[in-house]
Parts: sequence; C-alpha cells; structure tokens
Amino acid sequence: MTATSPYRADLLSDTLTRPSNAMRDAMARAEVGDDVFGEDPTLRALEERVAGMLGHEAALFTPSGSMANQLGVRLHVKPGEELIGDSLAHVVRAELGAAAVLSGISSRTWVSERGRFRADDAASLMITGVRPYQVCTSLVIVENTHNFGGGTVQSLEEIRCAREVTRQRGVAMHLDGARLFNAHVASGVSISDYGREFDTVSICLSKGLGAPVGSVLVGSADAMAESRIWRKRFGGGMRQAGILAAAGLFALDHNVERLADDHARARRAAEAMAEAAPGAVDLATVETNIVIVDVAAVGWASAPFVDAALASGVRTYAVGPGAVRLVWHLDVDDAATDAAIDVLTGLLRAGPAT
Repeated sequence: MTATSPYRADLLSDTLTRPSNAMRDAMARAEVGDDVFGEDPTLRALEERVAGMLGHEAALFTPSGSMANQLGVRLHVKPGEELIGDSLAHVVRAELGAAAVLSGISSRTWVSERGRFRADDAASLMITGVRPYQVCTSLVIVENTHNFGGGTVQSLEEIRCAREVTRQRGVAMHLDGARLFNAHVASGVSISDYGREFDTVSICLSKGLGAPVGSVLVGSADAMAESRIWRKRFGGGMRQAGILAAAGLFALDHNVERLADDHARARRAAEAMAEAAPGAVDLATVETNIVIVDVAAVGWASAPFVDAALASGVRTYAVGPGAVRLVWHLDVDDAATDAAIDVLTGLLRAGPAT
C-alpha cells in the first residue's frame, strides 16, 4: 500500500496514474487562454509538438481518447458508410457504439490473433466501388498497441502494406494510438514512422505517459479545422485547457523513455507466473506493459480470481470468463511488482478453493 493507493499493487489499468508533484507544478505555472477562441498558448504548443512528432500538419487536443477516435472516424466516414477493424478493437468494442450513435456509421470486423494487424485481413473485408448496392468501406482502424490483445505491438511492414492497398481503393486509415508510445519504446520504431502511414492518429496522454487528462488527434490542417467544429458539437470545447496541456508537455518531456520500466516489470511478473503455473502465461505474447493471464488453465474462473487477488491487495481486471488482464504503469514500482508476483503466483499455484 502506498500514500496514493489503497492497494499493494493496482494493475487495473494504466489510466490510474496520478500526476507527480513536478507535473502539478508545471500545470500550476501554465500560461492559459480561451481555447474555444484558439487563444490558449500552452495548448497550441502541445498541439504543434504532437503534430510534428507524428509527421502531420496539425493537431487537436481532446478530453478523452474516445472523443479523439470518434472525431477521426467522423472525418473519414459519412453516415451510411462503414469502418472496418479487428473484433477486439477499442473503437468497435469499448466506445459504446459511438460511431453508430453519433455519426450514423456502421462497422464490420475480422477476427485476429491477439489483435495482430494483417494487411490481408483488412483488404479482404473492404468493399469499394459498389454504390448504391452495398455499404462501402471508407476507413480501416488499426490499434497500436492493442489493448484487448494484451499490449500487442503492430508491424510497421503490415501497416505499410495496408496503406498501399487503401490508397489504391480510396479508403482512409486511422490509428488508435492510445498506447503508441509503448509501441515505440518496445519496437524502436519512431513515432513519426508509425504516424505518417495514417490519415489521422490519436494518442493518449493519460495512460502510460501519466498525464491526468487528455488525448490528441493529428491530421491535415483542414481535417483538424473540421474536427475542431465537431469537437464543439460533441461538447468537447474547452476554455483554459492549457493547465491540462502543460501536463501533457511534461509527460512528453519526462515519461516516454521510462515506459521501458513498465515493460520490464510486466515481463518479470509474467515470467514468475509462467514458472508458477505453466500454461497460464504465454511469454511470447508479453510485448509491452500488459499481461493476459489464462487463469482457466489452472482451474480458476476470472471473477473469483479477481476477487481473491483484491482480497490480498492486488487489483486486476477480468477480460473474459477465464482471462485476467494486468497493466503496469507509472505508479507500479518494483516493490508493488514484488507484491503482485507474491499474490498472483500464490493464487495460480493453489488454484481455486474447492
């Protein structure tokens, strides 16, 4: 248990991070203005920086990753058209049907292993040039890293192959890069090399980077001007948001390379669980800060396993009837990782009470 958490190890999500004192100081000192009128200098600085990092013309700050994704979707897909992505993608699984509800957009999906993106999967599902007889595909969604896939890092080669196909067929591509910096640190591929392959990209500041609020959408200058209008329509216009932008700038300065620590701690815990309960963790799937544990392999159902871990001070998340997700982040240090290993390996070895 720490001063900032009631748990010995809180592995529920990397959205749980709390701003450090240094980040809070940066927020308190931020120069601000009214962003609806485009007058917040700190927010403009953040947007310009992120756009440049990702190789795009312009950017737009949003309150949440879901809003950034939905603005990106709205840019590319007209009502009555469709987006496609894998069946575990956050945009289609965890944004409460927003594309359909807010923008009249339908979705179709393919099934992939751990959310691993393959250009052939996207190409085989796209439908183009069939108006007015069928719904036409306007957008391919890629998620990197892939949350429900277990922190999967997407192949730049597969992305580039898909980009060639989509250009030929007049289909846009959007990257849900909520954890793109995790992919960058794990793979060594630059942020700009990923970003330039997409028409729009969203990145999240409030997960591994440790800011309290916010995501950024990037694209062309015209696209971001249009998204600014839709952000206001969706209720996302903000006033003195430079206080939040300052946290994002601090995160980019201080919290990117340290993501490697999260990856290393996740790996260490995964190796301990794999040793304690062979079959519960496939080490080949542990690429970043997320570990999926197959608790069913040792007789557990996910709900009682989550409850038992919580009773010992370790918070986790059930992602299926026999699967539990663990996420390492800024607020889980070596001591918390040791505590998690002790509790989780003990439960895996013991199995469920009979």
